[in-house]
Order: sequence, then structure tokens, then C-alpha cells
Amino acid sequence: MKVLVTGASGFVGSAVVRRLLSDGFEVRAMVRKRSPRANLDGLDVDVVEADLTDRRSLDKAAKGCRGVFHVAADYRIWTPDPDAMFAANVEGTKNIMWAAVNAGAERIVHTSSVATLGTLPNGMPADEETLVEFVDMIGPYKKSKYLAEDAVRRLIAEEGMPVVTVNPSTPIGPRDIRPTPTGRLIVEAAAGHMPAFVDTGLNIVHVDDVAAGHLLAFERGAFGERYILGGEDMTLGQILSEIAAIVGRRPPRLRLPHGLVMPIAYAVEAWARLSGREDEPFVTVDGLRMSRKMMYFSSAKAMDSIGYKPRPARQALRDAVAWFRDNGY
Repeated sequence: MKVLVTGASGFVGSAVVRRLLSDGFEVRAMVRKRSPRANLDGLDVDVVEADLTDRRSLDKAAKGCRGVFHVAADYRIWTPDPDAMFAANVEGTKNIMWAAVNAGAERIVHTSSVATLGTLPNGMPADEETLVEFVDMIGPYKKSKYLAEDAVRRLIAEEGMPVVTVNPSTPIGPRDIRPTPTGRLIVEAAAGHMPAFVDTGLNIVHVDDVAAGHLLAFERGAFGERYILGGEDMTLGQILSEIAAIVGRRPPRLRLPHGLVMPIAYAVEAWARLSGREDEPFVTVDGLRMSRKMMYFSSAKAMDSIGYKPRPARQALRDAVAWFRDNGY
């Protein structure tokens, strides 16, 4: 079967591509004109250039594909141009859904995020049914992904589109070339550049398990349903301690109050805007606001319904550190 993968050269997208190839799929890999393509080197894929904001290019990319995996997204906690993020993540999602349906795709997997879900107090893990509203979304990334998922739900309800949604938690592992915000944290921690941290928690999952979850959703998922693709809940302190053990360093012990770090985040963002930089600062205001909550999630639905089986977070951290080390980060 021929399938299209958007964002195919990215961190999650390239993992999905590799999983599909290993299962015998014929893969058309959609990339933007200026996207780095190192993650596709040596893979037997049909590379096509297209942009989520260009419907004509998407129609061409989806032509002849019986399945579509929409993995592409503008994933940054901070951006100097929120409008571009909304255009890619919201309007782009609607564009690729229509392109897929018009091309005759029988099944579509939409990659959303746990960023669109609610969280629970006292460190309890949230699930697909945890209540949340748009006003709870912090920052342009979470807002744009929330609106994108809401648009997909409407297209399913009103147009009968054959879409299954997956909500990955915090993927880590090999081929995080940019790297992602979490990947940057791992690099800085492994290099001994994080002497202190704030009190928060994340759900850590291996990127290859997320890729496997995409295929399971494609083959077994129910249209209109969404499935959290997560791994293991860990405090940031636990994550940093595990990284320290992997690289043979002492873990950081200084825990900083959020309020103490917030002025630094404002100053860093102000300098980023004044200097015209486009790369994301390591500390951001929205990132700190998000970190006030324990971002813990349950993958029980995916495990019970589609056979999802994530590996331990420790292995994901080890693979991530090894890849960053081997590639000079």
C-alpha cells in the first residue's frame, strides 16, 4: 500500500517512515523545500516537496496514496511569528485532510499532541477524556494544536472523514536533529550545563514507540477516536538524575522556584526579539507557565484498544543520549 507521510524528514515523521518501510509499505515522504533531509538518507522513499499552506502542492503529494499520516507541525514553545505557526498547524491540517480525502485515501492518521489535553492536580495522569477548554491552552503551539484537533473533529462529524487521531506525549530518542525542546534539555543536561531545575513532570516516550503507535492507530484505530501515545511519567528531577547516571555525572540538586526564573525568561525573550533571532531560547515564558503543572498522561486506552506497548523511559533516555553523543551534540 502506498501512503503519504507529511513532515517525513522530522523527528517523529522519520521514525514513522522507518516503521512503515519495515512493515512493507510504499512510502511517499513529504518535505518542505528547505527542510533538512538527513533523516531520510538511505531510505527507499519517494520524496515530494510540498507545503501545508499550498493546497495545490498537497493535492499532488497525496495523489495515488491510500493512506495519509499527517505528522508535520511547527513545534516550538516560542516563536517570533505566531501567525505562521497557526497557518501551518491549523489551516495546514485542514488543507491536508481535504487533499487526502480528495485523493481517495481510505484512512488518515492525524498526529496531534498531549498539549491539547487537560491535566489533573496532584500528579494524577490525565487521559483522552480529561476536560479542557481553549482558554486553558498556554502559548501559540498549544493553542494551534488544540484548534487543529478541533477542526479535525468537525471534519469527521460533518464530512465523515476517515481520521484517527494520536496524541504523543514527549518523544525522545534517535534522529532528533533540530533538536526538539526536550532534546535540547537532554543535550544540556548530559553536557553538565543544568546545575538547577524547576519542579515539573513529563511523560517520556521513545520516538520509535510513538511511530509504532501510529501504525497501530492506522490499522486498528476507530475513526473519530484519539489515542494517547505515551510512556512513563517522571519528574524533571528524575529525568535529570537518570541522564546524569547515563553520562557519569552528578545530578543537579538545586530546585528553583518558578517565580525566580520567570524574570529571566522575560529578559531572554525580549533579547531574542530585539536581536531578530528565530531559534527558540532555552528558557521561555510559556515553557515556564506550562511547567507549573505535572504533565502526566495515561496510555491505557491505546494499550487496551490497539495493542500499544511502550518501553521503559530509561531506555528512551539512554537511546537519546547515545544518539546525541554519537552525532556530536
